[in-house]
Amino acid sequence: MKVRILEPAKADLINGFHFYEDQEPGAGRYFLNNLYSDIEGLATTYGIHRQPFGDFHRAISKKFPYAIFYSVREYEIWVEAVIDCRRKPAWIRSKIRKLEKNDASASPDDETI
Repeated sequence: MKVRILEPAKADLINGFHFYEDQEPGAGRYFLNNLYSDIEGLATTYGIHRQPFGDFHRAISKKFPYAIFYSVREYEIWVEAVIDCRRKPAWIRSKIRKLEKNDASASPDDETI
Protein backbone atom coordinates (compact mmCIF):
# COMPACT_ATOMS: atom_id res chain seq x y z
CA MET A 1 0.00 0.00 0.00
CA LYS A 2 1.27 3.46 -0.83
CA VAL A 3 1.30 6.11 1.87
CA ARG A 4 0.49 9.67 0.84
CA ILE A 5 1.23 12.59 3.16
CA LEU A 6 -1.30 15.34 2.53
CA GLU A 7 -0.43 19.03 2.78
CA PRO A 8 -1.97 19.62 6.26
CA ALA A 9 0.11 16.74 7.64
CA LYS A 10 3.26 18.11 5.97
CA ALA A 11 2.62 21.45 7.68
CA ASP A 12 2.21 19.62 11.02
CA LEU A 13 5.55 17.85 10.49
CA ILE A 14 7.29 21.14 9.65
CA ASN A 15 5.85 22.76 12.79
CA GLY A 16 7.05 19.82 14.90
CA PHE A 17 10.48 20.04 13.30
CA HIS A 18 10.79 23.73 14.22
CA PHE A 19 9.55 23.14 17.76
CA TYR A 20 12.17 20.45 18.46
CA GLU A 21 14.92 22.24 16.56
CA ASP A 22 14.35 25.31 18.74
CA GLN A 23 14.78 23.10 21.82
CA GLU A 24 18.11 21.67 20.68
CA PRO A 25 19.92 21.74 17.33
CA GLY A 26 19.54 18.39 15.60
CA ALA A 27 16.43 17.41 17.56
CA GLY A 28 14.21 18.53 14.68
CA ARG A 29 15.94 16.14 12.26
CA TYR A 30 15.63 13.33 14.85
CA PHE A 31 11.92 14.13 15.18
CA LEU A 32 11.36 13.97 11.41
CA ASN A 33 13.35 10.74 11.02
CA ASN A 34 11.24 9.06 13.70
CA LEU A 35 7.90 10.36 12.45
CA TYR A 36 8.68 9.38 8.85
CA SER A 37 9.59 5.92 10.10
CA ASP A 38 6.25 5.70 11.93
CA ILE A 39 4.43 6.90 8.81
CA GLU A 40 6.25 4.44 6.53
CA GLY A 41 5.22 1.67 8.92
CA LEU A 42 1.58 2.39 8.11
CA ALA A 43 2.10 0.62 4.79
CA THR A 44 2.07 -2.68 6.68
CA THR A 45 0.07 -1.84 9.83
CA TYR A 46 -2.72 0.28 8.35
CA GLY A 47 -6.22 -0.38 9.59
CA ILE A 48 -5.28 -1.84 12.99
CA HIS A 49 -5.41 1.48 14.82
CA ARG A 50 -8.40 2.89 16.67
CA GLN A 51 -10.79 5.20 14.84
CA PRO A 52 -11.61 7.87 17.41
CA PHE A 53 -12.97 10.29 14.79
CA GLY A 54 -15.12 9.03 11.94
CA ASP A 55 -13.02 7.43 9.20
CA PHE A 56 -9.71 8.60 10.67
CA HIS A 57 -7.43 6.03 12.24
CA ARG A 58 -4.99 7.20 14.92
CA ALA A 59 -1.48 5.74 15.18
CA ILE A 60 0.72 6.89 18.06
CA SER A 61 4.36 7.68 17.35
CA LYS A 62 6.84 5.35 19.01
CA LYS A 63 9.22 8.04 20.30
CA PHE A 64 7.35 11.35 20.34
CA PRO A 65 4.02 12.41 21.85
CA TYR A 66 2.42 12.70 18.42
CA ALA A 67 -0.57 11.01 16.82
CA ILE A 68 -0.73 10.28 13.11
CA PHE A 69 -4.27 10.56 11.80
CA TYR A 70 -4.83 8.73 8.53
CA SER A 71 -7.57 7.35 6.34
CA VAL A 72 -7.51 4.26 4.17
CA ARG A 73 -8.51 4.93 0.58
CA GLU A 74 -8.93 2.39 -2.20
CA TYR A 75 -5.23 1.83 -2.91
CA GLU A 76 -3.56 4.36 -0.64
CA ILE A 77 -3.20 5.48 2.94
CA TRP A 78 -3.68 9.22 3.34
CA VAL A 79 -1.88 10.82 6.27
CA GLU A 80 -4.19 13.71 7.03
CA ALA A 81 -2.65 15.18 10.21
CA VAL A 82 0.24 14.70 12.61
CA ILE A 83 -0.81 16.17 15.94
CA ASP A 84 1.03 16.83 19.20
CA CYS A 85 -0.87 14.81 21.82
CA ARG A 86 0.01 17.39 24.49
CA ARG A 87 -2.54 19.76 22.99
CA LYS A 88 -5.92 20.18 24.61
CA PRO A 89 -8.37 17.46 23.55
CA ALA A 90 -10.87 20.11 22.41
CA TRP A 91 -8.26 21.58 20.05
CA ILE A 92 -7.50 18.14 18.60
CA ARG A 93 -11.21 17.40 18.07
CA SER A 94 -11.65 20.76 16.36
CA LYS A 95 -8.75 20.13 13.99
CA ILE A 96 -10.01 16.66 13.05
CA ARG A 97 -13.55 17.96 12.50
CA LYS A 98 -12.17 20.57 10.10
CA LEU A 99 -10.39 17.81 8.19
CA GLU A 100 -13.59 15.75 8.09
CA LYS A 101 -15.52 18.72 6.68
CA ASN A 102 -12.91 19.51 4.08
CA ASP A 103 -12.18 15.87 3.20
CA ALA A 104 -9.85 17.40 0.63
CA SER A 105 -8.72 15.21 -2.21
CA ALA A 106 -5.00 14.67 -2.67
CA SER A 107 -3.25 17.16 -4.87
CA PRO A 108 -0.20 16.51 -7.05
CA ASP A 109 1.92 18.29 -4.41
CA ASP A 110 1.20 15.60 -1.83
CA GLU A 111 4.16 13.40 -0.97
CA THR A 112 3.93 9.66 -1.57
CA ILE A 113 6.30 7.38 0.31
